[in-house]
Amino acid sequence: MKLFRLCYRKIIDIQSRKAWDKMVFDDTHLEFYMQAQRMDPDGKYSTFQELSDNVPGADQLHYLASTAAVAYIRQLKDVVPDIANAYGKLCLPFKNFRFEIVESHITDKMKHKIAIWFYSDPLTWIDTVNNQLLVAYGDQREAFRNGKEVETDMISLSPFLSISHITSIAVPNFQSVC
Repeated sequence: MKLFRLCYRKIIDIQSRKAWDKMVFDDTHLEFYMQAQRMDPDGKYSTFQELSDNVPGADQLHYLASTAAVAYIRQLKDVVPDIANAYGKLCLPFKNFRFEIVESHITDKMKHKIAIWFYSDPLTWIDTVNNQLLVAYGDQREAFRNGKEVETDMISLSPFLSISHITSIAVPNFQSVC
């Protein structure tokens, strides 16, 4: 058994259809627009990439635009969006996230694209069944060693969901053949 964390990269752009996604999209674009004007008062640059390449400190735009998303992220009540268990219930707890501007344009909102990286709380990896991870929430390794019953869940592997951290792996000793 291994202790691990999952990371889900949620992409939000003009194609996003859920109400929450649309609100995050609109508010982060507005914040990007205002912050970009502050950083480039002469309006020389129109895109996030141009600002990043030419304006010192433009890398702060990720953080500055993220402030518009924080209240929406709090609405999630520490549960990763879009990732459901075998019963279709959102199930993956998180405490940490990272915000990224993938691309954006000051006046062409259709080019605004962001990603929010959600990092799950620790999970105990019990097994993989087809395309689903059999997990227990938190560090349950000691409970298993002691023969205790542990509540489990099945989480489907899906696009943009990946293992981001893992512990308790026995690393084999490899010998060089040279």
